[in-house]
Amino acid sequence: MTIPSTFKAFRIFDDEDGYRARVVEQRLDEQSDGDVVVKVAYSSVNYKDALAGTGKGKILRNFPLNGGIDLAGHVAQSGSDRFKEGDPVVMTGCGLSESRDGGYSEYLRVPSQWLVPLPDGLDLREAMILGTAGFTAALSLYRMEANGQRPEMGPICVTGATGGVGSIAVDLFSRAGYEVTAISGKLEEFEWLHELGASQCISRHELYWPETPMASAMFAGALDNVGGDTLAGLTRVIKPWGSIASCGLAGGVGLHTTVMPFIIRGISLLGINSAGCPYPLRQELWTRLGGAWKPAHLDSIAASPVTLEGLPAVFERLLAGGGRGRVLVEVPHETS
Repeated sequence: MTIPSTFKAFRIFDDEDGYRARVVEQRLDEQSDGDVVVKVAYSSVNYKDALAGTGKGKILRNFPLNGGIDLAGHVAQSGSDRFKEGDPVVMTGCGLSESRDGGYSEYLRVPSQWLVPLPDGLDLREAMILGTAGFTAALSLYRMEANGQRPEMGPICVTGATGGVGSIAVDLFSRAGYEVTAISGKLEEFEWLHELGASQCISRHELYWPETPMASAMFAGALDNVGGDTLAGLTRVIKPWGSIASCGLAGGVGLHTTVMPFIIRGISLLGINSAGCPYPLRQELWTRLGGAWKPAHLDSIAASPVTLEGLPAVFERLLAGGGRGRVLVEVPHETS
């Protein structure tokens, strides 16, 4: 496959001219090192991407870097025995748009040890509707079940349910046999959440978290995208031996709770680090996402796609709380 001398990339800068991000013309030798070059077909927009692209969060460890913590595409050039030209591949996290160039680029040079072959049951578009958000939801379910969570224990609560991780989690957990309670401040999206599989929807504006160290148990477990007071409140209302998967901080990084639920009810708080997930588990979870764990409503979860030029507006909308589901990034190529 012929790689053009220059191609488009959405690049983030922080220098004497200030913090900024824009589409640039880039050469391959300007990118981070790697033994495989991917012709990127799709990426996606995650909360972390919005923080990085606007400078409202300290995500990038060095500058400049291409944005985008996800990518899916075909191998354009390979120096690895594991991949050959034309192979469809996926990569999420693993330092993309943090310590190395990310997936908002027509071509990207990456280390082969983090590339995952596109699993059976998914096409490239579906893989990026899932992206880091879907992988995070799957890792949450995996860790909760490894810790003993089962559908017969009772309902699972998903906070931030209309977001990327939340909406996929509603679909994924309900498909896995769990009764799902979706918590969201967007009452207008309750019908949509029911369509994704939620048995019950609760407005976060009407949800009361008791101030006592423990309260009447409401949920058998939870996937929390919010953090802060929401996560603290959840610890007080989880049934004995239930698990909370913590994967977000939109509501704050602090956690003010007590040890009482942990030592009296035996609940577990599980940290979900999708970016640094070990490769064998990463590959297994992608295989499951293409099989038994594939969400049934990916087309409904996917919002209208954007191109690299449309990213700044999407970032601002997402950080302002205006996101619903997943935003797919299409990476068209002027040169085939």
